Amino acid sequence: MKTIIIAEAGINHNGNLKLAKKLILVASKAGADYIKFQTYEPENMIKPNTKLADYQKMNNEKERSQYEMLKKYQLKKNYYEKLIKYSKLKKIKFLSSPFDIESIKFLKKFNLEFIKIPSGEINNYPYLKFLGKLNKKIILSTGMSNLKEVSDAIKILIRFGTKKNKISLLHCHSDYPSEPQNLNLRAIMTLKKKFNLRVGYSDHSIGVEASIASIALGATIIEKHLTLNRKMIGPDHKASMEPKNFEKMVLAIRNAEKML
Repeated sequence: MKTIIIAEAGINHNGNLKLAKKLILVASKAGADYIKFQTYEPENMIKPNTKLADYQKMNNEKERSQYEMLKKYQLKKNYYEKLIKYSKLKKIKFLSSPFDIESIKFLKKFNLEFIKIPSGEINNYPYLKFLGKLNKKIILSTGMSNLKEVSDAIKILIRFGTKKNKISLLHCHSDYPSEPQNLNLRAIMTLKKKFNLRVGYSDHSIGVEASIASIALGATIIEKHLTLNRKMIGPDHKASMEPKNFEKMVLAIRNAEKML
């Protein structure tokens, strides 16, 4: 089975349409199957005075709160049609992760192939219930979760209308960047055995080794953060991969598939 490779642009566009298009272009050239952004309304997901995480402070983030940071890097609603059209032109599929119900409603009209549930929403039950009713293909990220939380999320999605065979899981270690000794890659096999679902890996580590190792453990989806330059100001750039290395990772994954 061919591995699905998702280039996670996230908020590495820094709120700029030209940078977002450039990320689409380099992801396409690198051979990724999908380019993924993030869709959210800051007031629906975070309190105005929430402090920045330590890794956000370390990455030259100047805003005083997470709310200010997220507002600054929010992808404007009138950009989406332009970016989807540009993705089609560059022969790469467009995805975005909704972080709240309002964002799910907004993305619904674009009829995207997958809805990617961020790790932080795995126990957001109203969100899962609403999403379950759409019966869309789901990629559920499991960072910071235990097996019961993953199981509960799957049950809610199915109970409210999503067919089980439409759900895929992503093992994820929610640290930016993640250290090798903390990655726990055998969790990929645990998730596969426990839930009998397609399982992939959302890779926040530096380099290509973790993604390649995860392929050998049975991962069929790889998600990796992509940036134009790791020195750019913004919370995720330093934990992301630059275009040339991303291209090398894609090639290595395709070679690993042949080897297996």
